[in-house]
Amino acid sequence: MLNILRPAVTRVMTPLGRALARRGISPDVITAIGTLGVVASALFFYPLGHLFAGTLVITFFVLADLLDGVLARMTGNGSKWGAFLDSTLDRLGDASIFSGLILYFVLKDDPEIVLAVVALFCLAAGALVSYVKARAEGLGMTANVGIAERGERLVVVLVAAGLSGLGVPYILAAGLWLLAAASAVTVVQRMAHVYRQAVD
Repeated sequence: MLNILRPAVTRVMTPLGRALARRGISPDVITAIGTLGVVASALFFYPLGHLFAGTLVITFFVLADLLDGVLARMTGNGSKWGAFLDSTLDRLGDASIFSGLILYFVLKDDPEIVLAVVALFCLAAGALVSYVKARAEGLGMTANVGIAERGERLVVVLVAAGLSGLGVPYILAAGLWLLAAASAVTVVQRMAHVYRQAVD
């Protein structure tokens, strides 16, 4: 889904990328700033119950995940280290979003423990989705399949949290349950895909 939108977003980000390139700003710096912004805003706004404001700020910093790629292509500074750093910090950013929601559910006047557990499952399942792909590629295989890649997972959780912050009832719970199921299915899909390659 996000791959369809990526070219349009890239065109919007290109002028900013040019400005940053002229100032000699490294893509790695953009990656680090984006992750720091996601972590700080998720762990500040979400536990306090400011779901809509938090989602807006997080979304702003998530866009840095596209900006660093644009900047790397413009400057020719793309590297294996940059790719490794980007993937690693993506995991940190994702973990902070779900951790912020877990704290939100636990710290409420009437704690929602079940939803906290679902959010924890989403966090673990999302990490496993990424690990399966990385491990497969480390073994010379591929695992680029599944219904819930990182981009889709981010869209679901941020849209659900943002709408919940605007007062839409049950949307956050529905989004988390949907995401938990989709992430579990994606893990199975990727494992099956790797298995077929391994036994052929």
